[in-house]
Amino acid sequence: MSFIETEFESDAEVRANPVDLVEKLAALNDWAFERTSDRELVLIIEGRWAEYHASFQWMDDIEAFHLACAFDLKVPESRRADALRLLAQVNEQLCLGHFDLWLDEGVVMYRHALPLAGGAEVNGRQCEALLAGAIEAIERYYPAFQFVVWAGKSAREAIDATLFETAGEA
Repeated sequence: MSFIETEFESDAEVRANPVDLVEKLAALNDWAFERTSDRELVLIIEGRWAEYHASFQWMDDIEAFHLACAFDLKVPESRRADALRLLAQVNEQLCLGHFDLWLDEGVVMYRHALPLAGGAEVNGRQCEALLAGAIEAIERYYPAFQFVVWAGKSAREAIDATLFETAGEA
């Protein structure tokens, strides 16, 4: 069942905290999740390349619904300059969201925020679009990050290999 197949009545609870909507949807879909706080929920998603940890967070102060999706790929100090160059090249390709490198931990993650200022409400389709966009971006560019981190390739070589698409069948 996808987000868009599930309808919820708009109520004050969901308006005040969209994380509640994601929790209801996760429970209905039997997705593994953990409610880490009143304002945050983490989904565990088995991806093509790794396990992804998608954190949905409601940020009261800026009235935004934030998604951060981390995956198991640590960038060693020696590869961070190339990883940062790759991030810049990958982010040029994205229309929505972006990748970040958290320097303290060496972790790459995808992030996107949905502004909901002025009392705007989140709905299931928006949640699905946030999550689908994150997974699509990670699935597409994960190999490029691996090329840089584990194969010692340059950012240009990694992005060229990732964006290479074959036509036809052999």
